[in-house]
Amino acid sequence: MKKWTRWEDWVAIAAGLAVALSTLFVPPMGASVAIMVTLGALLIVSGLVNLAMPGLVAMEYVQGALGVLLIISPWIGGYADPMTFGAAWMSWIGGAVVVIVAALAIRPSMRAHQDAITH
Repeated sequence: MKKWTRWEDWVAIAAGLAVALSTLFVPPMGASVAIMVTLGALLIVSGLVNLAMPGLVAMEYVQGALGVLLIISPWIGGYADPMTFGAAWMSWIGGAVVVIVAALAIRPSMRAHQDAITH
């Protein structure tokens, strides 16, 4: 598998960027800004690591875990307000996208890891 070509990691980076930058546009509630910027930045970093080293299977699980954390963060951070399109919805949508693409990327990453070991 070639470096810098996996669409799943580019989508995870875009989701992390969208979540982090959305704090500039959505009204802050609770700990939304700190949580969303932190998790968004971690998603960007993990996506870049995955793009640079596509055979690291553990990083796919890290991305999935960050997505799950993003999904549950509105309740933990006190900004779960489903009635308005705000920080909670950005966290839920971004987290769901990341969980889906991380799940889709696990099998190809395992294949790349096995190919690197056997050759």
